Amino acid sequence: MSSFADQLLVLVMLINLIMLGTSRLMFSIRAVAVQGVILGVLPGLIHPFSGHLAGITAGIILAKGVAIPYFIGGAVRKAQIRREVEPFVGYVPTLLLGAIFTALAFVFAERLPLAPEHKDLLFVPASIATLLCGFLILTTRRKAISQVIGYLVMENGIFVFGLLLTEAMPVMVEAGALLDLLVGIFVMGIVINHISREFSSIDTSRLRALKEE
Repeated sequence: MSSFADQLLVLVMLINLIMLGTSRLMFSIRAVAVQGVILGVLPGLIHPFSGHLAGITAGIILAKGVAIPYFIGGAVRKAQIRREVEPFVGYVPTLLLGAIFTALAFVFAERLPLAPEHKDLLFVPASIATLLCGFLILTTRRKAISQVIGYLVMENGIFVFGLLLTEAMPVMVEAGALLDLLVGIFVMGIVINHISREFSSIDTSRLRALKEE
């Protein structure tokens, strides 16, 4: 099971790089949805099956793999945009940075004082790499929707690390983490709506044009 979990984590990291290298927003949304489904499957591979685990798995897949991507896709269709045309940093440099950050994540994970049962797993390097790639998407893209995707990827990285602590994490903490994510997406949706209404664009760099009266 652990080897299959590691293969899924490799796929998660590949999806990070794919999202860094593409300008198509709907493709990025589908990629983050696939990532969410993978994260939903992972708990069942590393922990004994139980009713609680089945409920958490179903909730994660529904939220990360279906509901949130659906709402973001609706925002993209409403804003009538297809691509991130002019990011702050080009796609090739961003992709190279993502590859470097992924390699550094493995180096950093090797130096961490991990529990013996966690040393040979990819959860820690995958979580760090996903967190850093999400941060790259968040900071190098102009479109607010792209930045929401970056936020989702960062949250996925935090979630991967949290999988190592699932046994010690109460249900309410897990539900609270998911609630924080949903609240963050809701707030970002409001921001996107206001930007689109006021500027006929969701390019966040145009906010610099605002001046205090």
